[in-house]
Amino acid sequence: MATLAAGEPRGDENQDDRQAAPESPAVAGEAARMVARARWLLIVSGFTTMIAIVAVIAVIGYRIFHAGGTGAGVPAEATIALPKGARVIATAVAADRIVVTLDVGGVSEIRTFDVKTLKETGRIRFATEP
Repeated sequence: MATLAAGEPRGDENQDDRQAAPESPAVAGEAARMVARARWLLIVSGFTTMIAIVAVIAVIGYRIFHAGGTGAGVPAEATIALPKGARVIATAVAADRIVVTLDVGGVSEIRTFDVKTLKETGRIRFATEP
């Protein structure tokens, strides 16, 4: 290690003096504006994220509490009258409908029923052209 005289500046001190030099007011004002702008963007993005999370939780809650709410009126057993000579060819369930394909005297017919009430909601008849 070399010994330095009391009046000799060291290299580290010169660097510290340059870094500790005060900034000009224009640079300090610009930096303050950038920090304020970044802070504002963080506040807006946080608020938007909070609204999105609340919306998702509200939709989930709505679907949980309103799913199948009218299930109390569903009959446990029902008899649906078909035309004389009708034969059930196929059945299917689509969304909230029961679809029944019938053969009525050689003519195909599709009837749809509501799953919850078992009431007929539609009827389609197919006939061949003469």
